Amino acid sequence: MALFRVPCFFPSTLPSSFPKLLSPVPSFSISSSSKSTPNQLKNDGDDSNTDNPKKSKKLSEQSSWETKDSEGRDYLYRLGQEGDNMNIAVGAKAGVIDDLFTGNFLGKDSDIVFDYRQKVTRSFEYLQGDYYIAPTFLDKVACHIVKNYIAHLLNVKVPLILGVWGGKGQGKTFQTELIFQAMGIVPVIMSAGELESEWAGEPGKLIRERYRTASQVVQNQGKMSCLMINDIDAGLGRFGNTQMTVNNQIVSGTLMNLSDNPTRVSIGQDWRESDITNRVPIIVTGNDFSTLYAPLIRDGRMEKFYWQPTQEDIVNIVHRMYEKDGISRDEVVSIVEKFPNQALDFYGALRSRTYDRSISKWVEDIGGVEKLGNKLLRRRKDEELPVYTPPQQTVEALLESGHSLLRDQQLIMETKLSKEYMKNLDD
Repeated sequence: MALFRVPCFFPSTLPSSFPKLLSPVPSFSISSSSKSTPNQLKNDGDDSNTDNPKKSKKLSEQSSWETKDSEGRDYLYRLGQEGDNMNIAVGAKAGVIDDLFTGNFLGKDSDIVFDYRQKVTRSFEYLQGDYYIAPTFLDKVACHIVKNYIAHLLNVKVPLILGVWGGKGQGKTFQTELIFQAMGIVPVIMSAGELESEWAGEPGKLIRERYRTASQVVQNQGKMSCLMINDIDAGLGRFGNTQMTVNNQIVSGTLMNLSDNPTRVSIGQDWRESDITNRVPIIVTGNDFSTLYAPLIRDGRMEKFYWQPTQEDIVNIVHRMYEKDGISRDEVVSIVEKFPNQALDFYGALRSRTYDRSISKWVEDIGGVEKLGNKLLRRRKDEELPVYTPPQQTVEALLESGHSLLRDQQLIMETKLSKEYMKNLDD
């Protein structure tokens, strides 16, 4: 060890013009050793023991976070290097790093992404009552879900996507939700409106995020889940001279990639060998799949199911709908035969139309339309609305409502005001 001593005072022979305001410089030593860190400073008054240096404070009790890879990078470093980090396991949760943001002010758990993840999933608490599920529909959807969950046990190629298509208003989405409720499935729901964005690539990324969310439901909650996209042809199909956008291409490519690699799903981060996603089935609904990209709907990627309820299915579904109103099955048969070739939602709208007169009477009872806003939104807490009495359903009232709906349908198809307004453009 080499020891250098610095004088306590500067030389006294300073120029007379130099201000004599300097304080004595304290003495300190500079030690140099092959085992010590270069330029290590030690004060004379420091009595610390150099043989027992302080250990660096660990970020967390979870030692796996500080485990380094072959390049000497720990988990947090790799996480920060990801291009678009969507990791939801590392957030402002109590006991995990950012304790500053988990106090009483924000709550003990301020992981807002977890709350969002729960809202993405769909619960069916609003489905109260006894509804009819068509056996053919149940067999197809249940078989597809089970095949995907045991795909690793089967020596066959299992399509990831089930495409349920058919006429408008035939109950494709509602029947599927009833099956989810019966099987205890917690699905992640998307709509056609989410398949387009002002930013290129966002819808494709959203599909991958929702798919991974469904996978996390399986992993974290121990419940079956799936990804469901309603009316996919409305957002992805091509009709007439509609323009194909970049997002249409990316969404089609994303769904095709998920079908080919259902356990390796990237949302922008670096690939990691341990990042394996649980396979979850995808169910899409639509009216005309011929408008979709052909390689997406090919056999092996998508299994197609055409849903056209039979007369027996329609009668059973409508009877369950009217059963609480005291309408017998024979009366339901007569109503269905009176309005043939109608979708299932027609009979739901028919029942809803019968409420119009009783609602108008209820509005008069609370003071008329002028006082409607005050009564509904700005009434006192102790003030109650008048009791609403539902109408007594009869076959005659239902038939009258049905004929009114038919007139509305025919008027729209026969009038076609758009041609009248746009006739000058045809010249």
